[in-house]
Amino acid sequence: MTSSSVPHRGLFRASPWDVVPATLALVQLGLVAAFFVAWPALSWPSRISLLLLYAFSVGWNLNSVAHNFIHNPFFRSERLNRLMSLVITLALITPQTMYRYVHLKHHAGNADRPNADGVTIDPLSIYQFGRDGKAEPMLSYVFLQYFRDDDPFALARKIGVKRPREARQALFEFWSVILVFGALLAFGIVSERWAFTPLMVVASYLGQCLSNLNGYYEHLGGNPDKPIAWGVSTYGRIYNWVFLFNGYHAEHHYRPKVHWTKMTALHRQIAEEQRREGVSVIGWAHFLGFLDPKTHRVPTARRRRVVLAGDDPSVAS
Repeated sequence: MTSSSVPHRGLFRASPWDVVPATLALVQLGLVAAFFVAWPALSWPSRISLLLLYAFSVGWNLNSVAHNFIHNPFFRSERLNRLMSLVITLALITPQTMYRYVHLKHHAGNADRPNADGVTIDPLSIYQFGRDGKAEPMLSYVFLQYFRDDDPFALARKIGVKRPREARQALFEFWSVILVFGALLAFGIVSERWAFTPLMVVASYLGQCLSNLNGYYEHLGGNPDKPIAWGVSTYGRIYNWVFLFNGYHAEHHYRPKVHWTKMTALHRQIAEEQRREGVSVIGWAHFLGFLDPKTHRVPTARRRRVVLAGDDPSVAS
């Protein structure tokens, strides 16, 4: 028997390290359930604190667990992958298969600028609602981008054009969210938990906003015309450990199928080429990108270029 004909072994498809994000997804869903159970015994300050923590966890998951699951599904078994997709869906109150479709469109366009008709391939492009080839302002992108997506049924129809099975999975996840959280709302009305579901939906939206903030600084200062410079990277250890190496974002856009455990190796392989091509690197975690002086130098649709010490004022726009 040749090596190519030896059957695949093991639970995980790409790496046994995927036990980490898979476990984290299960833990997050378990904590959501525990939060619901504990709700009546909690004070309002505790509830608000935990809702904010949940919002952060949504933004974290979208940029780590859910994100890596899109590019490298964890399991060899398709049934287990569909189950994991449902787990992530319920943990985030966001259908994972629909997120996958939108995110892969993001990679198809790679934060492209609008064409002659004012349209971008990437539905998440920071230039989509900008002006004069500049990115839109950060705040409008962060808080409005969520509402710019197609509705779930339109997304399912688009998915179904080429992948009917995925479209059915997307709708199954959507209706699962409606059923589960509708049941929690109904039970909550008679069990001192009436506020849990609507406040969790608000917190999930805030988590989406955090993800948008991350996405904004993953691309502000990138070069949509150079594949190796499509993204903006940041190499802080803690951020990358917690977010499963999402900081290597220029590397990720350049080679999106590379597994999260191999991002540092990819960076070492292409570091010299990145320097030659001017890949943008910031010092802060992406969701804190507004604290980095480099991001202040990038003009947006409503902000002129900020001239800082050491800049040449003659090049300000």
